[in-house]
Amino acid sequence: MNNAPTVADRVVVIGSSCAGKSTFARALAASRGCTVIELDELYWSPDWTPKPQAEFLTLVARAAEGEHWVAAGNYGLARDALWGRATTIVWLNFGLPRVFWRGLRRTVARVVSGEELFHGNRESFRRSFLSRDSILWWILTTFHRRQREFEALRGAGAFAHLQWHEARHPREADAILRRLRDTP
Repeated sequence: MNNAPTVADRVVVIGSSCAGKSTFARALAASRGCTVIELDELYWSPDWTPKPQAEFLTLVARAAEGEHWVAAGNYGLARDALWGRATTIVWLNFGLPRVFWRGLRRTVARVVSGEELFHGNRESFRRSFLSRDSILWWILTTFHRRQREFEALRGAGAFAHLQWHEARHPREADAILRRLRDTP
């Protein structure tokens, strides 16, 4: 019996904020019957307070101990713990207009609905539209830096063991999802 990991055993989904990382990760995990590691949920405490670094890293390392998981998130702090065990990276590399539009729609929907994200945190109008902590501001100020960072990481030798799948359009993401879902 071959116990070597397959391409889709441990997947990390990366991309700009609001690219659809969590949605993709949940869909892939559901189709493969494995755990979702939601980095935002591990990082944030109530009242949008970040967990202490050591606690966050312990939670990530514990979550990554499993043999079958899909992680969603870009936390550089967690990269070694996750990427070191991962088999595959899925990069949702959609353009800024698409990502910003998705972020705007999602933020408005969450503000209106009062949806709880995790640990009692909710997006508010003030925080979402009138604050430097706005996810929309975050998209605008980090988008190009993230693209350069991920491009450099893909070419770096430290993570040469990873198989990369890059989607520049949602149709490409759907095709990657189907391929990984059907991987034995």
